[in-house]
Amino acid sequence: MSHAAVPAYLAGCLARADCPPGHRFSLYFPIWRDDWSADKTGKAPAIRACTALPDEAKRLLKGLIERQRALAEAAGALLLDAKSLAPFATGLGLEHPVENGFAFLTPYGLPYLAGTGAKGVFRKAAEELACEDGAPLTLADVDVLFGPEDNDNAVRGVLTFWDVFPLCQEMSVEIMTPHHGDYYQKKGSGTPNDAGQPNPIPFLAVPHGAKFRFVIQCDERRVPESLACRWRELVTAIFAHACDWRGFGAKTAVGYGALYFDADAQRRAEAEQAAARAEAEARAARKSALAALSPNLRRIEEFRAAFAARVEQLRGNKEKLNADCHGRARKLAQDALEGADWTPEERRAAAEAIEQWLPKVVEKIDKEQLKKLKISQLRGQ
Repeated sequence: MSHAAVPAYLAGCLARADCPPGHRFSLYFPIWRDDWSADKTGKAPAIRACTALPDEAKRLLKGLIERQRALAEAAGALLLDAKSLAPFATGLGLEHPVENGFAFLTPYGLPYLAGTGAKGVFRKAAEELACEDGAPLTLADVDVLFGPEDNDNAVRGVLTFWDVFPLCQEMSVEIMTPHHGDYYQKKGSGTPNDAGQPNPIPFLAVPHGAKFRFVIQCDERRVPESLACRWRELVTAIFAHACDWRGFGAKTAVGYGALYFDADAQRRAEAEQAAARAEAEARAARKSALAALSPNLRRIEEFRAAFAARVEQLRGNKEKLNADCHGRARKLAQDALEGADWTPEERRAAAEAIEQWLPKVVEKIDKEQLKKLKISQLRGQ
């Protein structure tokens, strides 16, 4: 029976299902016999033992993605979301006992696509897009965005690509089956034929249906004026082209790494993000303006805000709204009249706030209501 090359005291830890796939695959891979030779016949079962994504690893993965999103929004970066239509593999060229490795993020042991790999796909897609008729960008724009491919004139592009973490429930085992192995290894008759045996080779992958989020940051200080207002639009078009024609990761020529990008959903997400940013800025402005007011004026503004929130919550239920807010208005009027620190201007401001509130909850305003709320006294009449 094959086992991992680890000390005996780790056997109990590996028996539990709380080890991330990268650690099992890279550090605790169960393929070694007692004489420390590799059990080549047990490659597929050993890889399948590395596919599980335990709850702790899922929590860690979601935490990484959420922190990345928060940092990206704070940095004003572009976020592009897509879903895989085919298995995704990367890092197959890394050394491993099963001949095909996989790229895991150290020290977390989670699958990822390095930002440099994402940048390479984006650049190739941008070059292809720039050569099409009616292209939205030129090859000169590509050099600005990604940097020129000239060792004698090395300049960093304005775009920075962050690492990508596929969000999935588990990993999977894929099989590649090279034919004519004798021919490629220069064995046998020297010509390819059907007499040779195919050689199934298992390798690790992220299954289709995984979600991918690409984060692209731009150094806007170095962006020329011609691209300043449209770099997001250009990068989005480049990403759409990459999803349609190139794919990400390894073995894209045979369909691996194909992603689906919903441009309409992206536009809706961007609109929601812009609205959220505008609302956050408005809240910050209101908070700053509120802090600059006197305590009495601040209380009046808090009354307005509380009433507006209640109007939104009760959705036009004037009877309940009146009963809920009338007491607040009478309390405000009483405190303004009795408070020695209230100026005449502040009392008039309280009267205006109450008068703005009344029409929203009372169909017809009569003198008795105005008397109870002491509007005339607040105005100094």
